[in-house]
Amino acid sequence: MVSSWLCLSLSDTWIPQDVHSPTENYLLWMWNNRLYVYSAAALLLGFCFLLQIKHTKDSGSKDSGPKVQKAAKNKISSDEDADVHVSGVKIFYGSQTGTAKGFASELSQEVQTLGIPAEVIDMKDYDPDDRLADECVSKSVCVFLVATYTDGRPTQNAEWFCKWLEEASTDFRYGNSFLKGLRYAVFGLGDSVYVGHYNTVGTNVDKWLWMLSARRVLSRGEGDGNVVRSRHGSVQADFRAWRVRFLSRLRALAGGEKKSCSGNCKSGASCKNRKKHGAQEEEEEEHGSEVELIESSSEEEESGWRDEKTSRSVVDMEDLGNIMNSVRKAKLILCSAVVSGIFAHQHVLPPSGYKLIGSHSGVKLCRWTKSMLRGRGGCYKHTFYGIESHRCMETTPSLACANKCVFCWRHHTNPVGTEWRWKMDPAEKILQDSLEKHQNMIRQFRGVPGVKPERYEEGLAAKHCALSLVGEPIMYPEINTFLRLLHSHRISSFLVTNAQFPQEIRNLVPVTQLYVSVDASTKDSLKKIDRPLFKDFWPRFLDCLRALGEKKQRTVYRLTLVKAWNVEELQAYAELIALGQPDFIEVKGVTYCGESSASSLTMANVPWHQEVVAFVQQLADMLPHYQIACEHEHSNCLLIAHNKFKVNGEWWTWIDYDRFQDLVQAHEDSGGQQSFSALDYTAKTPSWALFGSNEQGFDPADTRFQRRNKTKDISGC
Repeated sequence: MVSSWLCLSLSDTWIPQDVHSPTENYLLWMWNNRLYVYSAAALLLGFCFLLQIKHTKDSGSKDSGPKVQKAAKNKISSDEDADVHVSGVKIFYGSQTGTAKGFASELSQEVQTLGIPAEVIDMKDYDPDDRLADECVSKSVCVFLVATYTDGRPTQNAEWFCKWLEEASTDFRYGNSFLKGLRYAVFGLGDSVYVGHYNTVGTNVDKWLWMLSARRVLSRGEGDGNVVRSRHGSVQADFRAWRVRFLSRLRALAGGEKKSCSGNCKSGASCKNRKKHGAQEEEEEEHGSEVELIESSSEEEESGWRDEKTSRSVVDMEDLGNIMNSVRKAKLILCSAVVSGIFAHQHVLPPSGYKLIGSHSGVKLCRWTKSMLRGRGGCYKHTFYGIESHRCMETTPSLACANKCVFCWRHHTNPVGTEWRWKMDPAEKILQDSLEKHQNMIRQFRGVPGVKPERYEEGLAAKHCALSLVGEPIMYPEINTFLRLLHSHRISSFLVTNAQFPQEIRNLVPVTQLYVSVDASTKDSLKKIDRPLFKDFWPRFLDCLRALGEKKQRTVYRLTLVKAWNVEELQAYAELIALGQPDFIEVKGVTYCGESSASSLTMANVPWHQEVVAFVQQLADMLPHYQIACEHEHSNCLLIAHNKFKVNGEWWTWIDYDRFQDLVQAHEDSGGQQSFSALDYTAKTPSWALFGSNEQGFDPADTRFQRRNKTKDISGC
C-alpha cells in the first residue's frame, strides 16, 4: 500500500527533494534499483551456499581419508590379482638315475629368479586322481620332465602317474575334456641308441595330456643321451636349449600374452602376428643354437593322436571283407593273426587297460578294484553279495560276442561271431596267465598314495572272478574246465551270458552266481538294443531263460534300463521273470560310454537314479514273490530278491564263499551226485546295504570320494 501511494503521489504532484526525510529517500532509492538489489542478494546467497558445501566436503574428507585410502589400496590389489596370469610352476619329474630330478631343481631355480613360485614334485608322491584336475583352474603351469627306462617303460617313481594318465585318456568316465584348462610342457629324456623305445614315455605323456584337452604351452623337448646324435651334443645341452625357450615362453605367459602364431595358419589367411613372429625368428637366429627348439610335437603326430582319440570302429568277423577294404581300419587288426586264428586286437584293447592272454582271452583291472584298494568303496556286488572288490579279477576266456549291444562300453572293439572258429588255448594256461597279469597290475599300486597296505596285500591273492569283462565267456568250449580250475583255487565265479546259447547254459557246472542279461522284454526291443547276430535270437533268448530256471545255484536277471527304449515294458518284464524264476533281479541304469559310430546312444538315454528306483518299485509291485532288497546308489543299481532269501524279516542276499567252495568240492568229489542249492551258502546282508538305508549301499567302513571334475559323473559299474 505504501509503495502504491508513493507511486501515485509522485506522478500527480511535484515535491521538492528536500521535502522527504532521509529514510524516505533511502526507501525510494531502493525501490527504483530493486532489480540490482535482488541480483546482488541472489549472488550472495549462492556464494554462501557454495562455501557451506565446500566446508562439508573438507570435513568429510578428513574423516573418511583412511577409508578412501584403504579402498584405493584394495582396488589396486584386486587389479593386481586379476592380472596374475601364472600363479606358479609345478615341475614333475620321473627319474631313475637322478638326471631328471637334477634338471627339475635347475629349472625351479631359474623360474624363481623370474619372481614366479616354483615347486618340484616327485611323481610317486603325487596323486593325479585327486589333484591333477585342480591344476586346470589354479593358473599354474605344469612341467613334466620324464625319463624313458628299460623297454620304453616309465621310471619306477613315475609308473603310477603314467598308468593313471594312460587309462584316464581312454576312459569315457573321465571324458575328453577332463584336463581342459591345464597348461603344460613336456621334456623327455632318452637315448636314441634304443631305436624302438627312444623317448616313448615323454611322447606318451604329451599325447595323453593332449587327449584330455590339456593345452601345451611349448612343443615337447627331447634330450638324447647318445652324444653322437644329440642335437646339442649331450642330454644336458639339449635340456638347456629347451629351458631357454621355456623361460622365454613363461615370461610371455606371465605378462598375459597368448602363444604367438607360428605364421603357418591352417586357414591360410593373413596373420596379424606374422610380423611379430618374423622379428622373433630373427632374434632367435642371432642367438644361434642356444635357443633352438627341439620340435617333436608335429601336426602329423597330433593328427595320429586325433585318430586314436576319435576312432570307434566296429570290427566284426562277419565284416572282415569290408574291414580289409579300409586301410585305416585294416591297421586295427593283424592280418597274420586272423589267418592263424588269433583275433585279439593288439591295437584296440591294450590302450583301454586290457591285458591280452593267448589268442582269445583277456584280463583287466576293474576301477572298483582300484577304488577299494584305496578305501573308497566297492562295487555293487560288494553291496549286494559281499564280494571284496579289491580281491576280484575281471576276465574272460572269450573276447568274441554274439551281440552288438548299443550300450557296449567297449565300443565293439572286440570281434563278434555266432560260433567258435578260432585256435583254442588250454584253460590252465588262461587261468595261470590271468592270475599272473592281474597280480602284476595290483603290484603297480604298491606305494601309491592312499592305497591301504592291508588291502594291497589281500589284493595280490584273487578271491573272486567276474567273467563279464567283454564278449561271451560261455562260447569258450572249455568253459567248464575253466570254472573247475577257478573253484580248485577257491576263487568264486560270477558268470555273465547274453542269453543266446541255451544248451551251453544247461551244460554248465555249478557256478557261484550265474547271470543272464535281459536287456529288453520284447522281440523288437531286443533286436533294437542287443542287435544279436542269430536270426532265431528270440527263441534262443526265451530258451536261455528256461535253462536258467533249471539251475539250482544262484541265478540273476540283469536288466539294463535305456530311457526311451525299454523302460515302458513292465508287464513284459514281469512275464519273463515268471518264465525263468531267477533268485535275484539286478536293475541298473545304462552307463553312457561316450560317442561312438557303433551306437546312437546319448546322455538323454541315461535314466536318473530316482527314475530307476521308480521303475524298480513298479516292477516289484507286479511280482508276487519278490521284494526290493538292496541299493547301490553310486552305480545307479538296485536289487530285487526272491522272498526265500528273507528269513525272519531279515535279508540274506550275501554269499558265504567258504561254504560254497566246500559244497562245490563235495559236488565234484561225488561225481556230480551230491547237489546243493542257492540257500545252502547264504549270508546275512548288513543294514547299510539294504534299500532305504541312509548309506544307500555305500560301505561305512570306507570313505566316499567325489572326483573333482567339471563334468557330471555318469559312471556306473
